[in-house]
Amino acid sequence: MDLEAMHARMKGLMDAEGLPYGRRTHTYNSRLAQELAKWADSQPGSEAIHDALYRSFFVDALNLGDPGALAGVAQSAGLPFTEVWKVATARTFKNAVDADWEKARRYGITGVPSFLAAGHKLAGAHPYDVLAEFVRAAGAQERA
Repeated sequence: MDLEAMHARMKGLMDAEGLPYGRRTHTYNSRLAQELAKWADSQPGSEAIHDALYRSFFVDALNLGDPGALAGVAQSAGLPFTEVWKVATARTFKNAVDADWEKARRYGITGVPSFLAAGHKLAGAHPYDVLAEFVRAAGAQERA
C-alpha cells in the first residue's frame, strides 16, 4: 500500500473541491462521531456539527472515537457539552446508526457520499456532470 500516493490522491480530490485536507498519521474509528451527528440532527442549530466533524477528522486528525475529543468538537459547534457527553458515553444513538448501516447494506451503498433516487444509485464523490446525469436518469427535469 503506497500511503504517499493515497495521501496525494485524497489531497488532490479535496483541493479540487476547495476543501481543506491535512496529512493523517492515524485512522481513527469515526463510529462515535456518526452517533453524535445522528443525535445532533435532532437538535436546533445542528448544521455546524457536520463541518466541525469534517475538519476535526480530515484536517486536524482528531480521534473522534474519544468521547472527550468528540465533546470538545461538538461544544465548539455550539452544542451543549453535558448533553454531548451523555449521548457519546451512553451510546444513545447506536441503534439508529446500526439501522442506517443496515439500510445502506440493503441498497448496496459502499461509499460516501451516496445517492439513491428512483432506483438509480451513485456512490462516491463525482464531478458535477456525473451528478447532473444521475439526477436526470432519476427523472428530474430542469426548471424553465
